[in-house]
Amino acid sequence: MDNRTTAPGGFRPAEPCAPRRRRRSRRVLPAALAGGVLAGAVLMMLPTEQPQHAVVRPPVAGPQAQALAALASGTPAAPSQLTALIAQQERRVHTRPRDARAWAVLGEAYAQRGSRTADPADFPRAERALGTSLKTGDAKNTEAYAGLTALALARRDFPTAKRYGEQVLRAAPKQWTAYPPLIDAYTGLGDYKAVQTSLDKLLALRLDAAARPAVMAHASAVYRDRGWREDAVAQLTDAAAAAGTPVAQAGYLAGLGQLAFERGDLPDALRHFEASSRLVPGQGAVLAGTGRTLAALGRTREAFAAYRAALAQQPSPRIAYELGELYEARGMPREARAQYGQLRALVDKQMAAGVDEELLLGQYETDHADADEAVARLWAEWQRQPGTEVADALGWALHRAGDDRQALGYASAATDRQKGGGVLSALYVFHRGLIEQELELDAPARRHLQEALRINPYFSPLRVPLARAALRELGGVPDEPPPDDTP
Repeated sequence: MDNRTTAPGGFRPAEPCAPRRRRRSRRVLPAALAGGVLAGAVLMMLPTEQPQHAVVRPPVAGPQAQALAALASGTPAAPSQLTALIAQQERRVHTRPRDARAWAVLGEAYAQRGSRTADPADFPRAERALGTSLKTGDAKNTEAYAGLTALALARRDFPTAKRYGEQVLRAAPKQWTAYPPLIDAYTGLGDYKAVQTSLDKLLALRLDAAARPAVMAHASAVYRDRGWREDAVAQLTDAAAAAGTPVAQAGYLAGLGQLAFERGDLPDALRHFEASSRLVPGQGAVLAGTGRTLAALGRTREAFAAYRAALAQQPSPRIAYELGELYEARGMPREARAQYGQLRALVDKQMAAGVDEELLLGQYETDHADADEAVARLWAEWQRQPGTEVADALGWALHRAGDDRQALGYASAATDRQKGGGVLSALYVFHRGLIEQELELDAPARRHLQEALRINPYFSPLRVPLARAALRELGGVPDEPPPDDTP
């Protein structure tokens, strides 16, 4: 059965015709995983003073061992640790060229480092190493297939991740680390029934204490996509409290910061991003989250600085796009154009290394370049991997190209809990509201635009003013805009 995201009434929208021009329950983990940690407890676990009676701990493992343990346990490793592991494995395969496991570890380390640093040059290296592992290993070689799954996810190639991930699962159905990559792949494909089935099977396994934080973090992501915000926060808070390494804890704290931002709780978001940065300084995604939050707080100068630091650490096209839109929202068109130019250059590098950036390019084309080109890109992306994010982007592109009736089917799919993931996204609901307004469906348009601002009144520096203006036109009463310290 096809469980992918569909439009209302159960139908999959037909291929867009030539666009016309515009007129103008809570779910919780089993008791074995729930730590009972209250929200905010993680921050209390980061004291600045040493305890009175310090416990003598064993020596800390070297960076190579830490990275290897992180790969084996499904938790993140720092780029410096991955670099040390890569150097070690390169020496190993040089002296033992038929060591299939060494090649597999090398390939997965390259894939993870490329993902963490947004350096696409690591992806072809990962592919070569993993291919060599397959040639030199036995038929099962689950480590190589697990690495190929991680590589496909880093490239946003969800069909390939699904294929390799299912191969790993068939070979090792009791191995818990086989399930989280498959959950990510099914999410990207919009197959939410498979997501829930995989999560249920994962939670039914006997898990040791070391595995529980990573499992809780993945459960949190599924709950977030279902719209179960409180459960998502509770599970990720427990994961951060139980994390075995500073890198893992920093990642979970950053996730809590993003969840707080998505519900418009700016002080909580900033507190979590700053706590993450104290544990592991210089994380590009965390600096970008800090910039996003500072911009919403009206601290624009600091936001620009945070975004620039993020790009220096992690030259991600997505971060470049966010910074360009912030420049545009603050009335700095020259800087915005330069930033969009950097976005295109970074996208070109990523795509040359096999990364699928069609979604991001389609989103950029929709709002800042050629909506017809965006429709063509996003329609092809929908055919290949029809997740909720693609449904929203395609619906918005069709609207901008003038085909509002077709657009509404996709926008409804992205915001309908019965047809998609059910994520509470202010951006998706905003898109649906403006499409409905264009179709003169004033009552649902007003309802959805008000809902977008209730979900997160700071969701986008460019689009929040549009939502307020549309509500004024419809007779709604929007909230007051956030402050801005731009001169």
